[in-house]
Amino acid sequence: MNKFHEVTARLEQTLSGISYEELDISDEVKEQVELVLAQFRRAKGRVDLPDVELYEDLSYLYNRNDAATNPAVFRRLVEKLQLAGIGELTQESLALHEMVSSSGGDPGASIEKMSMLLKKIKDFVQTENPNMDAPATEKSVVATSSRQASTDKNRKAPVIPDDFRCPISLELMKDPVIVSTGQTYERSCIEKWLEQGHGTCPKTQQTLSSTSLTPNYVLRSLIAQWCEANGIEVPKRPNRPNKTASACSPAERTKIENLLHKLTSANPEDQRSAAGEIRLLAKRNADNRVAIAEAGAIPLLVGLLSTPDSRTQEHAVTALLNLSICEDNKGSIISCGAVPGIVHVLKHGGMEARENAAATLFSLSVVDENKVRIGASGAIPPLVTLLSEGTQRGKKDAATALFNLCIYQGNKGKAVRAGVVSTLMELLTETGGGMVDEALAILAILASHPEGKAAIGAAEAVPVLVEVIGTGSPRNRENAAAVLVHLCSGDPQHLVDAQELGVMGSLLDLAQNGTDRGKRKAAQLLERMNRFIEQQAQAEAEDETETEVEVEAVIEPRPLAQSETQQPQPLPTVNANDS
Repeated sequence: MNKFHEVTARLEQTLSGISYEELDISDEVKEQVELVLAQFRRAKGRVDLPDVELYEDLSYLYNRNDAATNPAVFRRLVEKLQLAGIGELTQESLALHEMVSSSGGDPGASIEKMSMLLKKIKDFVQTENPNMDAPATEKSVVATSSRQASTDKNRKAPVIPDDFRCPISLELMKDPVIVSTGQTYERSCIEKWLEQGHGTCPKTQQTLSSTSLTPNYVLRSLIAQWCEANGIEVPKRPNRPNKTASACSPAERTKIENLLHKLTSANPEDQRSAAGEIRLLAKRNADNRVAIAEAGAIPLLVGLLSTPDSRTQEHAVTALLNLSICEDNKGSIISCGAVPGIVHVLKHGGMEARENAAATLFSLSVVDENKVRIGASGAIPPLVTLLSEGTQRGKKDAATALFNLCIYQGNKGKAVRAGVVSTLMELLTETGGGMVDEALAILAILASHPEGKAAIGAAEAVPVLVEVIGTGSPRNRENAAAVLVHLCSGDPQHLVDAQELGVMGSLLDLAQNGTDRGKRKAAQLLERMNRFIEQQAQAEAEDETETEVEVEAVIEPRPLAQSETQQPQPLPTVNANDS
């Protein structure tokens, strides 16, 4: 234990000496280091006292050979060592067996005594709990240890972490997926929710900007690791077909083929009407989306994105949007080179076409590798323009696309250079604009980038952030605090500004009543503010000390010259007659 505390102290000292200014690391890494450092500091200040009673009880039994032993001693040991079940006792027996094996078959006196001590505890447990099945011999213990340990685990299953439970079913997730609000659910549960006609996130009640479901591979891996560590069978994903098959009838397929033939017509009217019908068919159901893609419509629709006919262009981009709802179609749309054409519509199309182009980019950006491709295609500046001047729906579509694209670090600088921060600040302060949620979510992502942090600071965002922390919704308070954490990192002036605006009370409330992430951000800000206040007080105390020393040096008596020691002579009186 002493060695552990020594290592903890060394790690805490090493992390405290890191100079962030000399290292080219992101704010996210700084934040993680500070969290780890805070954990080490807490661990350093919370040293467990040695359990003297446990030590004395073990020594008492270890050195006694007679059978007459106080049952209270056994009960304390069974409780503190957690050896109340046959499974735990079996594991200890196996551990002793391994120690004997590693000693070359010569266990030595100490291991023999340990074995006898374990046998005493086992006999006591069986006496106290006669219904518990006990193995007749040590060999039977080893032979049936796996079965008995499994039985014991089934009786006393470990508590499933909340993050591993589906918020809908409260069961351990087998196939976790992410919805557009960032929340994770079991796929079958959220699919059933959506099939019932719900358009909101069950946990946050936010409107879903898309019904796309993204596999949460990281969480699935964490769940598998937790299951293996706790001896639980890793949940298997439900079998899902690799390729979605269409259930369209032959007549419907013939209709789709006729429409595709019209798409290749030289007649603009035929192209426009066919694109419009495909748009509606793709919107109707999943089978149509699969059948249209299988028929080869995607390359033809991509070709129509550059048509001079604005209505045909709108139908084409909207049809691609509807087709992209099918996961298998996303890759086909990207591989057909659709992104440049979609960006062209986003720049030069009519307002509805631009809105649907933004929504299409969002749908495609759900796949991580597409974020890089879309960001490199020049899509971000026209998205920022749409965010600024679009309709309410257009602004929503642009915001969701920008949010998703800026998850990729390389796109954050592009968004900042496109002027997104000033647009977001306008949306934050716009009365009745209805874009506060989206604006804060994007700012929270951009604040972790050096250019984003500088731009947000230059936009004088602190007063707005302080107001949101005090009066906003739980998610907005969380995001505002996250932005403020990044701003105050390395810039004490923002801390001073926030403190003067009265943020302390709001942070204390957020630390108690906010979301989990909001509580963490509030705690970080409070810690930095308290540290800054202490540093200020220390600096002021040092300044006062230096001032007192200087004053004492000025007023210290010094030897006077002889002329200075003489009493001043009175001024001569002037007689009026003398003048």
